Amino acid sequence: MQTDIDPRSLIGRKALDRNGTKIGTVDEVYLDDATGIPEWAAVRTGLFSRDAFVPLEPSSLVENTLRIPFEKSLIKDAPDFGVGRHLSPEQELQLYRHYGLDSPSPTGTAPDRDFGTLAGEDP
Repeated sequence: MQTDIDPRSLIGRKALDRNGTKIGTVDEVYLDDATGIPEWAAVRTGLFSRDAFVPLEPSSLVENTLRIPFEKSLIKDAPDFGVGRHLSPEQELQLYRHYGLDSPSPTGTAPDRDFGTLAGEDP
């Protein structure tokens, strides 16, 4: 995803799956603690539903909409860690596995680096 976008500007944007089906609305953005780069978004999947965590890489921002290159069913089945809290390294790894993505190898950081600072929150 473009790294020059203010992660707070993603909040409130519509999120669509790979087929253009609406998943929901971006509720929160989580940053990599080591780099400050947006890593995950929590998408509210419905009025009375939970938020689903989605990877911001390889997602893209197209016409003010977050396009997530996965099926809606996979997104809705993502592990639920609750929102508003920091994602632990273990939770982040579970999410990478769920989406079949390789977890990024830390470059120059400790293997236990943390992910999940909320956008606008001090790491």
